[in-house]
Amino acid sequence: MRPMLRYALTIFLGAFLLFQVQPLIGKFILPWFGGSPAVWTTCMLFFQVVLLAGYSYAHWVASRLSPRALATCHAGLLLISLVFLPIAPDPAWKTTEVEMPIARILALLGATIGLPYLLLSTTGPLLQESFRRETGQPPYRLYSLSNVGSLLALLSYPFLFEPELTLNTQIMAWSWAYATFVALGLWCSFAFSRLPDERAALAAEPTDGPAPKWRDIVLWLSLAACGSIMLLATTNQLCQEVSSVPFLWVVPLAIYLFSFIICFDHERWYHRSTFLVALAVAVLLAGYALYRGNGLKLWQQLVIYSLTLFACVMVCHGELVRARPAPRFATLFYLMVAAGGALGGISVAIVAPLVLHDFWEYHIGLVLTVALAFIATLSSSETGGRLPRAGWVAAGGLAVAIGLALGWSVGTHDNPDYDEENIETTRNFYGVLRVNREANIFDDNGPKRELIHGRIQHGFQYLDPDKSRLATTYYGPPSGVGLAIMHHPRRAQTGEPLRIGVVGLGCGTLATYGRKGDTVRFYEINPAVVRISDEYFSYRRDSAAEVNVVLGDARIEMERELAQQQSQQFDILAVDAFSSDSIPMHLLTEQCAHVFAGHLKPDGILCIHISNRFLELSGVVKGVAETLGRPCIFIDSKRDSELGLDVASWALVTTNGEFLGKSEIKDAEADSDKRPQPTILWTDDYGSLWQVLDFQ
Repeated sequence: MRPMLRYALTIFLGAFLLFQVQPLIGKFILPWFGGSPAVWTTCMLFFQVVLLAGYSYAHWVASRLSPRALATCHAGLLLISLVFLPIAPDPAWKTTEVEMPIARILALLGATIGLPYLLLSTTGPLLQESFRRETGQPPYRLYSLSNVGSLLALLSYPFLFEPELTLNTQIMAWSWAYATFVALGLWCSFAFSRLPDERAALAAEPTDGPAPKWRDIVLWLSLAACGSIMLLATTNQLCQEVSSVPFLWVVPLAIYLFSFIICFDHERWYHRSTFLVALAVAVLLAGYALYRGNGLKLWQQLVIYSLTLFACVMVCHGELVRARPAPRFATLFYLMVAAGGALGGISVAIVAPLVLHDFWEYHIGLVLTVALAFIATLSSSETGGRLPRAGWVAAGGLAVAIGLALGWSVGTHDNPDYDEENIETTRNFYGVLRVNREANIFDDNGPKRELIHGRIQHGFQYLDPDKSRLATTYYGPPSGVGLAIMHHPRRAQTGEPLRIGVVGLGCGTLATYGRKGDTVRFYEINPAVVRISDEYFSYRRDSAAEVNVVLGDARIEMERELAQQQSQQFDILAVDAFSSDSIPMHLLTEQCAHVFAGHLKPDGILCIHISNRFLELSGVVKGVAETLGRPCIFIDSKRDSELGLDVASWALVTTNGEFLGKSEIKDAEADSDKRPQPTILWTDDYGSLWQVLDFQ
């Protein structure tokens, strides 16, 4: 059989499995760490670092070992890696740690898929070098083939595997496919081991070009790092506003891989001047999207950020191809590309949250891309250092990028509808929080202090002492949760104390409903939210009720309480744990519904906040209600600037017939919008964002 077919099959399957396991394992562990977009960013950091380790291994064994020794070493590792199968993560890795669970996520991934992922990552560079030695032909088209396999894996996951298969079925299918890959790898190793040392040495002779200089290596590293930064920053930009789910992970990653495919297939696909102009236009579009923010629809954001990412990574990877070395230095080249990817991952996942107080890595990535385009253009100039025409295009793009970054910042603060002073801006694993003080331009209630998560207001409090205990935003008396508390039969008729549970603290607005004898118990995963609600808002300390906060993921903490026979027996349980407009899907599954039910009294009311710009969640809540065998009603409240109320949609799930029969509840339900959406049942093992996305 021809060597090309043997190598092509193994490289293609290895690349497919390499990128298929990324969204699969990311989705599996996402609920264990609060559903934050940072979970995926941390997973990407692991993948990039292990990819670097794999490329380093490939470079070392290809340059130091004979064909027989190389084949024996690699075959032994392939066989050892089978002990990792199946790759289902151990639930023992779940944790109540909330500060920075990055180390635990990395350790979990290493224990679950460490060696298989390492060996998959070596497949491309190692087998390409083996192919070059065996045939004497350039291997770069095999690199393009590996990227085709990777792209197919990514595109097939959200459209084929995720909607049709449960997570456990996906785990088993991937594990069997990996066993097939091991068999193919052993076949390639056996064939390569039979290659005479003299032939391998002849193929390795330096007959195909000079060795790269240090500045070439630095340029490879920088271009790869910049592409990685733009990939992860774009993913963060999308996920913090919608949800951290495979679809929004896959789109940027597919664009990233597609640029590799077309750039490495042939140099003709990257026309420098064309893509430098496209980069300048893309930066303008990105600046517009950043300035408009919430004013853009979901499809508009997806289009703009995707086009911008494509222009950026095409420039980065196109310049990489133009600067690539002779084939005998291919493993060093791939090593630097992988090192750049890991450097970009470290910059976004670890350095940015520690150094930057906001999501500025996207803006920084745009400027770096244009700067590197200028440097790469200048370094390849054959005019003795004189700037060619394409370089002027790059320089103009750099000016546009810097001007847009400054213009966006100044324009935002000059916007009369956004007159604000940031008392504090803080960032951690769970996102960016801002505390703003602004003159209220909507009513005469005076100044207020508000909490912003991402770009969404998560509550505010009037500074006037006479109005500081008003329940505002989504929690006012006409809202679903407000009606549930005020008209619960125990409060409205007998005056008995209530036990109120709240998933998601915000600034603590719901504590204002607490009366003497009541208990209000908040569950909050973000320690920064707890500190800010204490320091800048007085809802909790002004409440007449006993108010306490449980720090940790609500579902994990409530499961732990049930395991210890500590059901909280809530009269009302309000679920409002959105970050910006991003939803933690693990709080809306069948299994989580039973956890919530375990903490409710038989006639308790489960209140779920479903206001969202991009997702229609009513069908999912119907699924929650059906799995519990309880009626569900929807209550929409209107904006009221005089009371500081925003539009809010709540779903109330309860068997409390006395409550549901009250005229106030019936009238509120009758005034709400009808929801004809079909029932959707999410489980821990199955769920797809496609079912609820609203692109309008």
